[in-house]
This record gives sequence, C-alpha cells and structure tokens, in this order.
Amino acid sequence: MEIMELATKLGQAVKADPRIAKMNEAKEAYDKDTALQMLVFEYNTQQTALAEEYKKNPIDKKVIEAIEGRLNEIVNEVSASPVYVAASEAQEEVNKLMTEIYAEIEFQITGERPCTHDCHSCGSDCGHHH
Repeated sequence: MEIMELATKLGQAVKADPRIAKMNEAKEAYDKDTALQMLVFEYNTQQTALAEEYKKNPIDKKVIEAIEGRLNEIVNEVSASPVYVAASEAQEEVNKLMTEIYAEIEFQITGERPCTHDCHSCGSDCGHHH
C-alpha cells in the first residue's frame, strides 16, 4: 500500500475518533454562542484600539490603562464561559491525540520514542536518550 493510501486510512480513522466529534460539537457551540462571539469581537476591536494608542506620540497612559483593563475583563469573561472551556478542553484532547499519533509515526521511522517530559526534572536518569 502506498504511503498516501495509508495516510488516507489514518485520516479516516482519526476522523472517526469520538474526540474529533466532541471537538466539532464544542466548536459549533462556541461559534453559535452570540454573547461569546460579541466578546471575541470586542476583544479584537480593543486590541486594534490599543495598537493605535501605542502608535500615538505622546501616548495617553490613561487611555491605554482603560483599554488594557477592558481587555483583561473580556479575557476573564471568555475564560469563565462553559462553552469556551468545553471547546478548549476538546481541542486539547485532539491535540494530545495528534501528538500521540505523530510520536508513534516518529518511533516507527527512527526506532526512538520522543521524550514526552522534561528530563532535566529527573536529572536525565529516566533512560531517555537525547
């Protein structure tokens, strides 16, 4: 079987994984949450305004502080949203799956497992080769 055929089969298998469906559902809920999307829009608008303020000479520190304060409020609101949290967690699970898949492919090619942790924390006594 050719490499691209195997890649197609792997892609189909990954697509069938329940973590992918969960991520797609969470992303759809995120995209449909109008309140959350309004916050994201405002965040982007505030970021643009902040960049413009930093271009001014002299800069108005009070305006910058106000914009930064609002940006922090938006980040806190978005981060507290259950829809956002679900989407982030689902994406992290898919990222973990993709990392595991890549690590297995790398192992099959090189015969070595990629290090999955910081060996400095164990003094490099864990048996990993770097």
